[in-house]
Amino acid sequence: MGGAEENRDGVALTNLDQSLFDGAQASKRDLVDYLDAVRDRILPQLRDRPLSVIRVLRGQPPFMQKNLPRYTPEWVRRTAVWAEASHREISYALCDDRRTLLWFANQRAVEYHPTLATVDDLHRPTHLVLDLDPPEGAAFRLAVAAALLVRQALTEAGLSGAVKTSGAKGVHIFVPVEAGAGAEDMAAATRAIAARAERLDPALATTAFIRQDRGGKVFVDSTRAGGATVVAAYSPRLRPGVPVSFPVDWAELEAVTPADFTIRTVPALVVAGDPWAERMPAPQRLPADLVAEGHTIPIARVQAMHEGKRRARARRAAG
Repeated sequence: MGGAEENRDGVALTNLDQSLFDGAQASKRDLVDYLDAVRDRILPQLRDRPLSVIRVLRGQPPFMQKNLPRYTPEWVRRTAVWAEASHREISYALCDDRRTLLWFANQRAVEYHPTLATVDDLHRPTHLVLDLDPPEGAAFRLAVAAALLVRQALTEAGLSGAVKTSGAKGVHIFVPVEAGAGAEDMAAATRAIAARAERLDPALATTAFIRQDRGGKVFVDSTRAGGATVVAAYSPRLRPGVPVSFPVDWAELEAVTPADFTIRTVPALVVAGDPWAERMPAPQRLPADLVAEGHTIPIARVQAMHEGKRRARARRAAG
């Protein structure tokens, strides 16, 4: 199958009848139609934020694209960001309008991962984010139970957040923060909330970054901070059936499953409004005690790197 071409908003759409990917049970047309149908919901999540996408081309494994390819149309807005890891400048897209979204859809970009900060100030994220990741093979309900621990920790700190399915197996909690909070303080507050959630039920939740140290518990991931990206609300995911990362009311969280929200079901759910915007609290000031506690907690990735080196030395010493 291939063929089927059309033009929308000046974008030539090609090979619309091709299968999107193995197990998708959807065509490229289904992806294009979905993103076009929800454009007024997903574009506010992408606008002004450097964008990474996960594309899947026929006959190739999926890949994450950060740097725009040379053939990108001139009308796609972009911004240059220095990447410390690769020591080069990356040209990121800013997906601000329908035309750009359709162009990405035609490029078979299935997943949309914007930065937590806007291009106006890439050093100041707008949201504190916690990612609840259940162990391999575990039920979604475990991630939900851990999310409720995070909600309790937030409430006890005087904060509130909005929750969405990740579209994969986990749950994301977003806490909007008042302008002025620096990236390091926001990262510290995120670590403190994760640690407090872990203390509420250490048999269920863990902040252990090294996978083999998690003991079958839900990982409360506090590393989505600073320059990190998180899959956007309403973004499809590269999984069988093409599920969507979808906002859920806290009261409904225990009654849903990720499979309830797909590129086929979501358009009807957002016709009357934008549930992510409607459920998002107003920006909040970070409590000083939370930030102070967080600064006493090691950064998970750095701690894991040092621990990995220590274990490697111990193995070598043991022969």
